Amino acid sequence: MGQLYLSLRLAAAFICGLSMAATAQLEPATALRAPATPLIAHDPYFSIWSNSDRLTDGPTRHWTGTAQQLNGIVRVDQKNYRYLGDSDRSIPALDETHREITPTRTIVTLQSPEIELRVTFLTPAFPDDLRVMARPITYLTWDVKSRDGQPHQVEIYLDADGAIATNTSGESVAWSRAEIEGLHLLRVGTTAQPILQQYGDNVRINWGYFYMAVPQSPASTELAAGNQSYRSHFTASGHLPADDDLAQPRPPQSRYPAAPSLNIVLPLGQVGPTAVSRHILLGYDDLYSVEYMQQRLLPYWRKEFPSFTALLKGAEADYLALNKRAEAYDAELQQDLARTGGPEYAAIATLAFRQAIAAHKLVKDANDVPFFMPKENFSNGSISTVDVLYPSAPMFLFLNPKLVEAQLEPVMRYAQAGHWKFPFAPHDLGVYPLANGQLYGGGETSEEDQMPVEESGDMILMVAAMTHAQGNTDFAARYWPLLTQWAEYLLDKGFDPENQLSTDDFAGHLAHNTNLSIKAIEALAAYSQLAAKLGDSKAAAKYDAAAKSMAAKWGPLAADSSHYRLAFDKANTWSQKYNLVWDNILSLKMFPAAIAEQEVAFYKTHINTYGLPLDNRATYTKLDWTIWSATLARNPADFEALVHPIFQFLNKTTDRVPMTDWYDTVSAREVGFQARSVVGGVYIKALADPALWKKWANRGK
Repeated sequence: MGQLYLSLRLAAAFICGLSMAATAQLEPATALRAPATPLIAHDPYFSIWSNSDRLTDGPTRHWTGTAQQLNGIVRVDQKNYRYLGDSDRSIPALDETHREITPTRTIVTLQSPEIELRVTFLTPAFPDDLRVMARPITYLTWDVKSRDGQPHQVEIYLDADGAIATNTSGESVAWSRAEIEGLHLLRVGTTAQPILQQYGDNVRINWGYFYMAVPQSPASTELAAGNQSYRSHFTASGHLPADDDLAQPRPPQSRYPAAPSLNIVLPLGQVGPTAVSRHILLGYDDLYSVEYMQQRLLPYWRKEFPSFTALLKGAEADYLALNKRAEAYDAELQQDLARTGGPEYAAIATLAFRQAIAAHKLVKDANDVPFFMPKENFSNGSISTVDVLYPSAPMFLFLNPKLVEAQLEPVMRYAQAGHWKFPFAPHDLGVYPLANGQLYGGGETSEEDQMPVEESGDMILMVAAMTHAQGNTDFAARYWPLLTQWAEYLLDKGFDPENQLSTDDFAGHLAHNTNLSIKAIEALAAYSQLAAKLGDSKAAAKYDAAAKSMAAKWGPLAADSSHYRLAFDKANTWSQKYNLVWDNILSLKMFPAAIAEQEVAFYKTHINTYGLPLDNRATYTKLDWTIWSATLARNPADFEALVHPIFQFLNKTTDRVPMTDWYDTVSAREVGFQARSVVGGVYIKALADPALWKKWANRGK
């Protein structure tokens, strides 16, 4: 077996004009074994991962765990080797020697005695460029060269299972091939096309079409809209059958004539010591992406392109430029993350990058206003959950605050439109992909299982942080009556919360929650800060005084010898006070610095092998909140002491799924949740560096 790790490239990148050229001086890699490796990661439906130590150790899977297989074979002088997938284990696998995960790319190097093959999955999801980030296109590139100094005849093969376009294996699919200017196309999709009819948590898309697009060039190409038996034809002859499979439609699990798949062969000819490169585009046209208040919304890329044909052509034209841009972007971001939090922190944040984005869908309303709407993956499937937006927000506050505005806009419109009757902020907008109104906790009719202090505090803090990053109050001014209503609620109910849920709802209801009280106090201080920026000095003074009064009471009531309690009325308890992080980041200064210092010192004495528990009630933790708590530390050594066990958890967990945020700190096992957007919260450390935050946030402007 080859060495397998997530390589952290600490590089000095220099962006030069529009070319985005970069040079890099590489330092030793920080070894992080990703529990799952992103290959295609765009949105909750178009999201394919490798969950194995090597690309050839298992099938590629949707983030939910359902197989959505991509199978790759390279033929070298009539000998076959697998480089992707394990559908035919009678074919030997190439030796995987290196795996590198950067923010936008997964690069895997494999070899046989004759050749070296480098496979690169590029998803150019640049948060500072919504135009490009919104494109549901991943570029798959092969670079092949001789290892032994001799020329070798090489053919690259890839097939894609028709299950990529289905929710369940019993749904019939149809396939076709086509030609557009510059590209050969293969396409597969269900025959039923139930657009936006399927909703829930453990589901996959069953409408729209998956595409494989191969650039037309002097180099030869073979394509077939066929079936998995065509793979055997290739391994025997190096070619595909001349005919497409016409026995359609049929479901992906069909055994006769075989399961449907899309197949391509790229003959490279004689390959010597100079690498030969070919690439294709993998894309998904979902037609309509979400439904918002009974209106079907188009994906945001439709703002730039009138059709998927135009998108494919534009994406192919941008291939070389986006490759160069990705190299520069990745090197600079990883270097800055390492500088602010250390190499292990940078490796964690790098792994979180595509996952956090791919748990969202970027769509547009009728006026082209962007909505950035997350799915609460393997939690309850909710869409635009406020207490999921809140922990994910740091990444988008850091890399482009416009995306936080796009997260908040649909929530604000819903709360303002009259459907929502309560004096506090809503929890969600429905169940993905149907955002037609809150369903959680009794929906729009019951107050029993709501999160009133949680969601109201979340919304005010996110608006305040976004306003700080953007340098204008336009959004806050537009929704000021709502923000004022929620601030008034916190003024009345926030200091000593009643028996209610918080974002950590898996732990159940809790009265007198001290961490939730901190959130209310920080939110009131943030509201005062917003009022001052809007010129309302009277409101600013009122809420500043109220927040300071509450903060002064909080310490004596929450104190418990060497730390602060889980709940005001529960002695000998403790919890992570992650909400305190805003006191420094937004310069609110409500609490004495000694409180954070005392908490961090206490945390260091309660760290288990794989992390700091969330509180005294259980040994599980939340990965995102632990990074927030670590950010309370005043010195790098304390920060790294809390981060290192998370790094070890990711290295050691036997749960091979896209990064979970809820796991046990003793066993390193997933408790629940995976592939969620909340891992974007690890970027909170970057927000604690004002100059670095300003540098990256300004790119979004």
